Amino acid sequence: MSKSPAIRELKALFSQVTDEKDPLFTEYADDPRAGVQQLMTTARHRLTKLASEKRAFEQRFFYERQCRKQGHHLIAGIDEVGRGPLAGPVVSCAIILPDDFDVIEVNDSKQLSDHQREILYPQILDQTIAVSIGMASAQQIDQLNIYQATRVAMLEAVNQLRTQPDQLLIDAMQIDSSIPQLKLIHGDAKSVSIGAASIIAKVFRDHLMQSYDVLYPGYEFAHNAGYGTKAHLQGLADLGPSKIHRRTFAPVSNYFK
Repeated sequence: MSKSPAIRELKALFSQVTDEKDPLFTEYADDPRAGVQQLMTTARHRLTKLASEKRAFEQRFFYERQCRKQGHHLIAGIDEVGRGPLAGPVVSCAIILPDDFDVIEVNDSKQLSDHQREILYPQILDQTIAVSIGMASAQQIDQLNIYQATRVAMLEAVNQLRTQPDQLLIDAMQIDSSIPQLKLIHGDAKSVSIGAASIIAKVFRDHLMQSYDVLYPGYEFAHNAGYGTKAHLQGLADLGPSKIHRRTFAPVSNYFK
């Protein structure tokens, strides 16, 4: 009689299983070892979770599929990040994904950790048809107001795409473009394209604010992305506003009265 594989070996095998009908489950169904039974239970839970994530991912392709049925095939998802901070630009991303895009973890960037976004960032870029960034500086935000500056950043992102889209899916906004557009409230959680744009915009802006932390030390930009944390407000009190602070945003505005 051949010796049963060690649990360590079986763990490696079950970790690679991608289907609940895999013959491994049948082969070891009657294995008396508690560790083996636990391995199968863990594997089934993982596969159930994966199947649920795949279904949710497919649901987030609903609007893209609808647009394709209407004859649109270059669909750009657009989202922004940075409307609330006291410093730094508002950043927008426009992205066109292929029909067979398969990074199932893509979702609203706010539902993901920094670590998850950093992992997904290159995976998304690796599969894009086209992607671009648009920005509106703190000065533009002060001149236009944050809403209009966001629209400017979104339009810039669309105009800079190397491939012209024939449909726009935009998170909660409309822009001055002749391209057909669909405004989706909470679009970053409803559309894979908008979700991907939200991740790219967030990671890009976070990296930018880390660079600004070197140029303008004392505000902890690398850790707060320009939001009004305690350390940031203390930096304002000690140093006053920097060149990338938004003068029309309180409490920054208090330093210009």
